[in-house]
Amino acid sequence: MKKLKAIFFGTPDFSVATLELMAHHPLIELIAVVSMPDRPAGRGQELKSPEVIQFAKIHKIKTIQTENINKELDVLSDWEKSGVDIIVVLAFAQFLGSRILALPRLGCFNIHTSLLPKYRGAAPIQYALWSGDQSTGVSIQKMVKKMDAGDIVHSHPVKIHEYETGGMLTTRLKFQAALALSDLLEKISTNKVVGSPQDESLATFAPTLKKSDGHLDFKNSTLKQIKNRIQAMDPWPGTFCFMNNKRLKIFEVEKSPITLNPGQIQNIQNSMIVGCADGSLRILKLQLEGKKTCSDTELLNGWREEIKLTEPKKEET
Repeated sequence: MKKLKAIFFGTPDFSVATLELMAHHPLIELIAVVSMPDRPAGRGQELKSPEVIQFAKIHKIKTIQTENINKELDVLSDWEKSGVDIIVVLAFAQFLGSRILALPRLGCFNIHTSLLPKYRGAAPIQYALWSGDQSTGVSIQKMVKKMDAGDIVHSHPVKIHEYETGGMLTTRLKFQAALALSDLLEKISTNKVVGSPQDESLATFAPTLKKSDGHLDFKNSTLKQIKNRIQAMDPWPGTFCFMNNKRLKIFEVEKSPITLNPGQIQNIQNSMIVGCADGSLRILKLQLEGKKTCSDTELLNGWREEIKLTEPKKEET
């Protein structure tokens, strides 16, 4: 089979495993990598290239960095003249216009880390954990102008483990995305690609996470809801509440047999116990504003004042 002229669109480290597969795949001639411009990063705020651009430069693949690929008219004209067979998109964060969608002979394919039509949008991994789902997966859809709404050409389910965090699941799905693309390329090579329309009535959405999504409302949440949110928001944005008017980051909890009212917090023998809507939990690992990460016992050892949950100022969430 003649190699497919391919272009890859992506930005973060999450996209690199799939890019690497394309760069070394026997069926692919990777003619360009498209990503966002360099951004200031780190304490020195020095310009840093997206991870996919770093990979592409090391491997001497042509790169295009732009805030909006749809406006790069000379680039699009060149692609139209030279011919493109397939475009692959993963974590790119730009909508593709009609001209780009119509450009490749086989189509534009977006790799999405949920089993579509569930969790369309920017944060499907975190929403699966937040919702307490027992499984998720990777879908590849042939792109249309509506977000994540194209026909499904490949999908692969992935089990979610009981104590899995957002960071853990992201790592697993990063590699599963590459494997899913490998499977799709095999289907393409044997003319076995079949598209299945999505059921719009089953569509749900996973918008970009905000820092405020990490705020824990013990009074109105069940133990499971608290646990799910902590796991989903690890490592970003993290979960927190406010104790004695200070931000308290929370990393680990466990169910407690002690009975407290919902929203009540107590220091019980140097253990931090808080009441939820359907029981109580102990906060095992935490970080109080201005202090180091530690256990509840380490924080409360020698603590003299009463502890209480307090409401955040609006700008603090």
